[in-house]
Amino acid sequence: MDRRERVVRELVGAHGRTYAAEAGITLKDTPQPLYRLLVLSHLLSARIRGSIALATARALHEAGLRDPRRMARASWQERVDALGRGGYRRYDERTATQLGEAAELLNDRWGGDLRRLRREADGEVPELRRLLQEFAGMGPAGAGIFLREAQGVWPETAPFLDAKALQGAERLELPRDPERLAELAGDTDPAVLAAALVRAAVDEEVVRDTLDRAG
Repeated sequence: MDRRERVVRELVGAHGRTYAAEAGITLKDTPQPLYRLLVLSHLLSARIRGSIALATARALHEAGLRDPRRMARASWQERVDALGRGGYRRYDERTATQLGEAAELLNDRWGGDLRRLRREADGEVPELRRLLQEFAGMGPAGAGIFLREAQGVWPETAPFLDAKALQGAERLELPRDPERLAELAGDTDPAVLAAALVRAAVDEEVVRDTLDRAG
């Protein structure tokens, strides 16, 4: 095993937990988990601490806003209140509006089911990214977050590593090529690899710890 393989093994072993799992989402290729991931991706893409975005995703779930129909039916104030309980106060009013608009689009165009969006894109990653960005508040960063987390259940997108994950690879002195990184990771779920690399991108301590362990 060469050093780069050891670095990946140590990184995944210590920091390989998807953001969906941390938010309490058991990701499956079914409508509700995919919708919750869409909302989480929206929240994580803002300039706000990841821990707040994760707490807010859990707060929305606890408020019953766990599928697009309930999200669309909720009042704007109900969405604001749930966002506030998660600590998402800086963007709560704008985000409450965007979540409502995104839910309405998902309901109207794809029957509340992101698998229909996937079928429309015919598994093509550029088209998936484009369609995801049609949702209010979902820019390139949000679409990238969704795809890097969804690749475990949408395998045609794998290996998908967005700019943030590749930044983590660079900080760990690993190749920036997704295919090569997937080879180094072996049988590791590509979504787990991507999440671990993102943690290296945003936390210098993760980088130091991983490199020290790898020797």
